[in-house]
Amino acid sequence: MLDSFLVRAALAGVGVALAAAPIGCFVVWRRMAYFGDATAHASLLGVTLALATGLPVTLGVLVAAMAMALTVAGAAGRGWAADTALGVAAHAALATGLVALSFLRGVRVDLLGYLFGDILAVTRADLAVIWAGAALIVGLVAWRWRGLLLATLNEDLAAASGVNPRREGLVLTLALAVLIAVALKIVGTLLITAMLVVPAAAARPLARTPEAMAGLAAAVGAAAALAGLLGAWHLDTPAGPSMVAAAVLLLVVTSIVAALCGR
Repeated sequence: MLDSFLVRAALAGVGVALAAAPIGCFVVWRRMAYFGDATAHASLLGVTLALATGLPVTLGVLVAAMAMALTVAGAAGRGWAADTALGVAAHAALATGLVALSFLRGVRVDLLGYLFGDILAVTRADLAVIWAGAALIVGLVAWRWRGLLLATLNEDLAAASGVNPRREGLVLTLALAVLIAVALKIVGTLLITAMLVVPAAAARPLARTPEAMAGLAAAVGAAAALAGLLGAWHLDTPAGPSMVAAAVLLLVVTSIVAALCGR
């Protein structure tokens, strides 16, 4: 079954959707979309690091994404407005990564693949990495679910309940870095944030509980991945952007349904 590149692509898309759903919910609740964008843009620096040192690309991206997330989290509020710091970090990381890639000699770099993803080129090894990363993310978020919810709702309430908000933020940062590392080949650095935010936003109008929203976000993300692949196959469009377009279409549908139901 895995000999078919379409089957591998479908499994990869569903794996990324399952991993992105719970993190995307917290990104929406905490209004961290720009934070996710800045962290995703740092992945190009990770690609350069991996190609220059001979490390696996996934490991290089994980290191760079984690470093960027921790740096931005530490710098916010120290003389810079949060949105300004995130804007500077996001564009600086993207520009620096592109410039650094241009200095690599004797290495062929598929720049469009890193920017927009190349899900149709997923291998069996990539599938193993994607699903292992998805399992790690889902397990980590499920383990810290209560603490993450309390820290998101109210940091003072979380501290009074024995939950360390800073520690929960680090857990979310780690999960986000792992997601970016495994999703880079699927949707690329420019579209990762869309797959984080759009399915969660689509699920929000129809969900009554945080757990239901995470489950619906996973379903929307998986449906968008499969619908995007199907559309790309029949319409000869780029697979990664097609997946994001399908997710946006589902967002419109759920918004209309919620409006008709008075939600």
